[in-house]
Amino acid sequence: MEDWKTKISVLWLITEGAFLAHQVLALIQPGVIARIMAGEVEGLKIGSGLILLFAVLFLVPLIMAFLSLTLKDSMNRWANITVGAVFAILWCVDLIEVAETTSAGVTLMILLTVVAPALIVWYAWRSKQKA
Repeated sequence: MEDWKTKISVLWLITEGAFLAHQVLALIQPGVIARIMAGEVEGLKIGSGLILLFAVLFLVPLIMAFLSLTLKDSMNRWANITVGAVFAILWCVDLIEVAETTSAGVTLMILLTVVAPALIVWYAWRSKQKA
């Protein structure tokens, strides 16, 4: 029965990798570095709140990868369903906002950050059916 936990943990790591790749690919687009140096990222003013938000977005998938292997089944399911759904929705909104204005590579990475958490929710939900 541990198989679903391993799959979910790997999917969280894939989510993290896709998010990191998205950030790197976004940085190498023309004009992005200049906007960052001017104090703006994705239309938002860079400040401590925005930096904290990005730190949380980087840390949550890593923490969830660990918790997916260590939490008891019921808590594990609900944590993954809840956090996975939040991340899937968050990245889906980002995908809709930037799909037309960014490169295909960045769009592909954002798409992966939507698909992986959606699969997390699906595997966590299916594990409930098996228990």
